[in-house]
Amino acid sequence: MSVPLFDTATPLAPLEAELQAKLLEIVASKRFIFGPEVEAFEREFAAYVGTRHAVGVANGTDALLLGLRALGVGPGDEVIVPSFTFFASAEPIRLVGATPVWCDVDPVTFVSTAEMVRAVLTPRTKAVIAVHLFGNVAPIAEIEALGVPVIEDAAQSAGTRLADGRRPGALSATLATFSFFPSKNLGAFGDGGAVTTGDAALAERIAMLRFHGSHDKRTFELVGHNSRLDALQAGVLRVQLPHLDGWADGRREAARLYAEAGLGELVSLPEPTPGALPAWHLYVARSGRADELLGVLREAGIGCAAYYRVPAHLQPAMRDVPPIVALPGTEEAARTNLALPMSPVLTREQVGEVVAALDD
Repeated sequence: MSVPLFDTATPLAPLEAELQAKLLEIVASKRFIFGPEVEAFEREFAAYVGTRHAVGVANGTDALLLGLRALGVGPGDEVIVPSFTFFASAEPIRLVGATPVWCDVDPVTFVSTAEMVRAVLTPRTKAVIAVHLFGNVAPIAEIEALGVPVIEDAAQSAGTRLADGRRPGALSATLATFSFFPSKNLGAFGDGGAVTTGDAALAERIAMLRFHGSHDKRTFELVGHNSRLDALQAGVLRVQLPHLDGWADGRREAARLYAEAGLGELVSLPEPTPGALPAWHLYVARSGRADELLGVLREAGIGCAAYYRVPAHLQPAMRDVPPIVALPGTEEAARTNLALPMSPVLTREQVGEVVAALDD
């Protein structure tokens, strides 16, 4: 049995008629830029996350870029960010003229701790980007206690929640960013993103920055960007949003099935941070034989991947910004990670195929 790494089609199949109707409705309205569909999604997504404001933007990278600009980050500033993450977590730091400062990650949970952030904190630190990697939750309150603004990079954590009911996107007192890339837990039919915040002034500034620094297309108060979530994508996201919690439960159930099937006897299972109930965007195990096991799984027709084997600080575009501390957790996570199939509809039989291939 072939098992895909992602299965984005099966969860959407029951929604096909509703999605088609929504898209036809928007086409008939001819309201493709901003308008009621985008405004409705922003309200609904803010309510879902548990924050006061959501501002739709073109993609998750722009969400970070606009967030940094709204905070006034620029040349001479430093922004702390983990190196074990997708390159887009660090890229916007350079785009605003600031310097990324690499912090380590815990190779068991794949997120940075407050101690790791403290180790690279300097008087020039303007912000910290805390990444909820693979759907796990970074300890935002502990990092905020260090006294610097924290941006939640929540691109991979839609549907995750804490045991107390709070969600990524509403944990930071500053702002959070989301990606709606099609493979994400809440995915558009193209690119899309959002910034969430409880701060009305920050939300207003980001809303201006996404539209050329203007409220009205006539007066331009800032030099901004053209970064808008379009109405078609907003409509697609609105149809899916009521199903996100059910899909998140399916992802957690898939993780339970993996543990029940004995996967932990073959590799080290992902571990949630304390109090987190991750909606695993990726189910990333660990093994000292990770590369060998990738070959075994591919031979068996099992979707799998290695993530960030070359961490951000070693990418050619960042080699002029070396780490100021050793990053042993980053090195271990990069070397040992092994992403296994994960979706809201992963079956017991599919889990059995994955475990059997690894145990062959």
